[in-house]
Amino acid sequence: MNNPNCRFCGTELTHTFADLGRTPLANSYVAPDTTLTEDPSYPLHARVCGECLLVQVEDVVPAEDIFSDYAYFSSYAQSWVEHARKYADMAIARFELNSKSSVVEVASNDGYLLQHFANQNIPVLGIEPAANVAEAAEARGVPTRTAFFGAGFAKSLRDEGVHADLLAGNNVLAHVPDLNDFVEGLSILLAKDGVLTMEFPHLLRLIEDVQFDTIYHEHYSYFSLLVVERVFARHGLKLFDVEELPTHGGSLRIFAGRSDGPDRGESDGLKSVRASESQAQLDKVDIYTSFQPRVEAVREGLQKFLKLAADNGQQVAAYGAAAKGNTLLNFCGVTANQISFVADVSPHKQDHLLPGSRIPIMAPEHLKEAKPDHVLILPWNLKTEITSDHAYVRDWDGDFVIAVPELTILP
Repeated sequence: MNNPNCRFCGTELTHTFADLGRTPLANSYVAPDTTLTEDPSYPLHARVCGECLLVQVEDVVPAEDIFSDYAYFSSYAQSWVEHARKYADMAIARFELNSKSSVVEVASNDGYLLQHFANQNIPVLGIEPAANVAEAAEARGVPTRTAFFGAGFAKSLRDEGVHADLLAGNNVLAHVPDLNDFVEGLSILLAKDGVLTMEFPHLLRLIEDVQFDTIYHEHYSYFSLLVVERVFARHGLKLFDVEELPTHGGSLRIFAGRSDGPDRGESDGLKSVRASESQAQLDKVDIYTSFQPRVEAVREGLQKFLKLAADNGQQVAAYGAAAKGNTLLNFCGVTANQISFVADVSPHKQDHLLPGSRIPIMAPEHLKEAKPDHVLILPWNLKTEITSDHAYVRDWDGDFVIAVPELTILP
């Protein structure tokens, strides 16, 4: 079988970053009355391009199959809604946005971010591929187009007179199979003096903290600042600032403008992140090809913990039916015999089964009924919020556990 080619520069991909075997789609939650004995699975093999150093998985599943009807609604994570509000306040003040400005968000989900601009009478437009999620946005008063974003759609918006003074995209860059078409679309839609901001998990943090569970089929690419600057430059976009954020285990928020627009210089933050990546040798292929053994060590740690709990007659539950949890559980071969249920606040996921592991998803109230000895937090990036909201688990001497970057019982 031939190796795939890089989705940015076209080079043949010959270097493995993380091979996680065959797994189901991470957000393909299973109806309890399913007649399938096992869930459809696909290769999940992340490779690094030896030429441009983009880490990527092959798009073995069409984006339309993943995103046309989607189970993730941003508004169910309160910390994420608050993060969006702070972003809006920052952007309105920094870029002097007002009722004559135009704010556009790509992959706008259920309006969780744009609502904060709309509430201050700033015109907004959301672009969201999942019709069910776009409906939720419209219901809260956020005008939303249901479409997959790219150069063609951007041109049609410009033909309608739409442009973006602020163009936002949070955690969408990873979800794009045709990277060049998408970034070209950003360049087309951005006003000449407009500002583009994007947030995405930082590959440096993924590597440092062994966050391999953030690899799944719908995350086609994994970005360093180094690679993003290369991609954007090809499409006439130039970065002028970057912020390091704690979200998703460590993210970057980049600020860019058109190369033919105002010269905004380069911030100290931009220079600092470049230096951090250089020090970590993200410009050398070796740091990527040495990642797999560290992934396998996480699997070994979780398997040992679950075996010990079973040997001691202890019940293990999980919290958060997150996509990253499905990558972890399926790579580690975990089943409903080892983890009895997963609690999740989203009614869209409750009364379903996790794909692959077939662990039942229940409302958080079930924790109080079952009183498990251990609660494995799958979205470890929300561990502070989860341990605080469900501190009652400690009332029966239960504890909270995370598996990444290593098996840890939280104090």
